[in-house]
Amino acid sequence: MAKILIKNGLVINRGVSSYQDVLIIDERIDKIASSIDTDADKVIDAQGKWIIPGIIDDQVHFRQPGLTHKANIYTESRAALAGGVTSFMEMPNTKPTATTQKRLEEKYVTAKASAITNYSFYMGATNENIEEVLKTDAENVCGIKIFMGSSTGNMLVDDVDTLENIFSKAHMLIATHCEDEETIRSNMATYKAKNIDLDASYHPIIRSREGCYISSSKAVELAKRNGTRLHILHISTKEELDLFNNDLPLKDKKITSEACVHHLFFNDQDYQKLGNKIKCNPAIKEKADADAIFQAVLDDRIDVIATDHAPHTIEEKSQDYLTAPSGLPLIQHSLNVMMDFYHRGMISKEKMIEKMCHHPAELFRVIDRGYIEEGQYADIVIVDPEEEHVIEAKDLFYKCQWSPLEGYRFKGKVKQVFVNGTRKYLNGRILNQTSGMRMKFRVD
Repeated sequence: MAKILIKNGLVINRGVSSYQDVLIIDERIDKIASSIDTDADKVIDAQGKWIIPGIIDDQVHFRQPGLTHKANIYTESRAALAGGVTSFMEMPNTKPTATTQKRLEEKYVTAKASAITNYSFYMGATNENIEEVLKTDAENVCGIKIFMGSSTGNMLVDDVDTLENIFSKAHMLIATHCEDEETIRSNMATYKAKNIDLDASYHPIIRSREGCYISSSKAVELAKRNGTRLHILHISTKEELDLFNNDLPLKDKKITSEACVHHLFFNDQDYQKLGNKIKCNPAIKEKADADAIFQAVLDDRIDVIATDHAPHTIEEKSQDYLTAPSGLPLIQHSLNVMMDFYHRGMISKEKMIEKMCHHPAELFRVIDRGYIEEGQYADIVIVDPEEEHVIEAKDLFYKCQWSPLEGYRFKGKVKQVFVNGTRKYLNGRILNQTSGMRMKFRVD
């Protein structure tokens, strides 16, 4: 049995920060105590460092199959690892789309051979595949994804009967992208008719707050009427926050929501500098929206923080606004962004870990991950909270090799990452590229 002992670090878990030693035996955390004295194959001194659970990112796009000139499961799981993300849940809008059980399982086969972190993949819904959707195994698949607004890929679900069918019959969590397609098309037609040069600054006007609210409120109404477990992804407007409440503990909520780091960190003033690099769906909107979303993270109307990591090549993003695809690479630096808020005194380290590690595990009912506790898989990140660094292209693990955060100076850096008890990342280097595990989920 391999034994690794991590000593003297500040363990952050379940709202408490305390100096503890952590003993890993094989794949799992065996013991946590104020002092552990035992023989070990490796002893790591984490003095001055944080010991946190591996981040679980519930929304990523790794582009495999069919779009691998942008990214693939291997390259982006490396980037995830470097950012302290030890488990990811990936979206179905690949080419071909993961909208049959056969195609979905093919992605799991690929990940088993190439993902160096833990993984799960959503089953994708369309207007025509209800029978395939309802075959999804809730113990082995994180959820069903419905695009209630079009995004990258042709997976818009806008048929009323189909939506009613899925919401009434699904036996597992439904995750939605909520933007009203009719509103977007109308806005686009209006602005094209003005015969002006459209650029990325028009994106939050065309993919408007009204479109977001119409779609999100429709999803909530469907879920309430049918008793569905609904998770609305990447909230981008202050108006949508009225759809959620904090009067129940997360384990008892049926309707939940997510904030993505770019909707917290950027606002519409950043289009002038970054342009299409921050073009994404739903659009980054006003500072007032970012501030309101952040407050909802703090008061628990918003339950998890994720990335919606969605890479494209820089050549694709350099096209004119109407042609350039939506999405931006973020998974390597989500922890950096949140630690920036921590160092500004805007969020506690305990709340940050709750939203990025504990709550994704709780919401998706992930088995034995998301916490630093005895018996859990040893998905562990060691972080230096004080080390400063500048984001540079040379340090990126993304296949696309660019980031909208290039040039930003952050305080706090991932130093070591363990996945299922194996140290895979150390001080900027990938040490071990063995496969991660397919995540499993409780069915209550």
